[in-house]
Amino acid sequence: MSPSGLDLSEPKPFKMPGFSVIGHRGNGMNVLQSSDRRTRGFKENSILSFNSAAKFPIDFIEFDVQGIVNESRVTDLSLSEFLLYGPQKEAEKTGKTLMRKSKEGQVLKWEVDSDDPLCTLQEAFERVEHSLGFNIELKFDNQVVYEREFLVHVLRTVLQVVFDYAQDRPVIFSSFQPDAAQLVRELQNTYPVFFLTNAGNQMFKDERRNSLEEAIKVCLEGKLQGIVSEVKGVFRNPSAIAKIKESNLSLLTYGKLNNVGEAVYMQYVMGIEGVIVDFVEEISESVTLMMIRPPSPSSPLPSPDLKDNVAAITRPEFSQKEIDFLLKFLSQLIQH
Repeated sequence: MSPSGLDLSEPKPFKMPGFSVIGHRGNGMNVLQSSDRRTRGFKENSILSFNSAAKFPIDFIEFDVQGIVNESRVTDLSLSEFLLYGPQKEAEKTGKTLMRKSKEGQVLKWEVDSDDPLCTLQEAFERVEHSLGFNIELKFDNQVVYEREFLVHVLRTVLQVVFDYAQDRPVIFSSFQPDAAQLVRELQNTYPVFFLTNAGNQMFKDERRNSLEEAIKVCLEGKLQGIVSEVKGVFRNPSAIAKIKESNLSLLTYGKLNNVGEAVYMQYVMGIEGVIVDFVEEISESVTLMMIRPPSPSSPLPSPDLKDNVAAITRPEFSQKEIDFLLKFLSQLIQH
């Protein structure tokens, strides 16, 4: 560490453990206005959702730190105020009603089939299945220009909890806020940092957020280890994958298309290293059937040491013509 407390050393090399399935906000994000009951199964970002996702063969869960509660930023609430929302740990207590605003502007009561109290980052480390990695998304407002001092304060608070309680659990940090992503990398060199990007699907005043090319620049300038892109942005710009790999960066994706098994398989073929998904059970099963992930000692998957399994563990090879056809098909799918 430098006297300022910033770690300016070269980043440690990082690779995902094979093709990784990552549970979005645990066992999937809640979409309250959806007719699909799977989107309201478990309260997102809760211990219950995290441990429900851990029952399936996945490597990480993704969840938010510095989120929104009833349109109030968590950092604007005291810990006791934050924990007053939703179900309470003490059965005799009634929490404040949680509401949620949809992208369409509807304000809906946050009701799910299996509810759970709000939790802290420390509780997640203490109570979630220890073998499960954490992809911690650092949330900030899109419209706010943050002072460096504020970002440093918030990030150091989060990092202190991680260093105190993570032990040997795999941890990845990610953020859509480019300054925060670069800062969390400066503040530590233990855990990899990924830059989140909409990859042009939504435009922002900050040009760094508007393309995969800009995302690469953010990573190289800040010595980050990878990019998490909205999947449509990758399918629209597949040539960026080679540029990302040439830059020695990992590439993960998120988005609704990651709940479609065929779209996930196409990403596997293209060399993408992992997908963040809502339908954890379905996609983890699909991945197990369609491709082989490096098995853990207790895994029922075939061992790569067995000659009989050579065909099963080989990544499928497609000609460039075949890949171009599949990408054209996917681009047409994206338009609908």
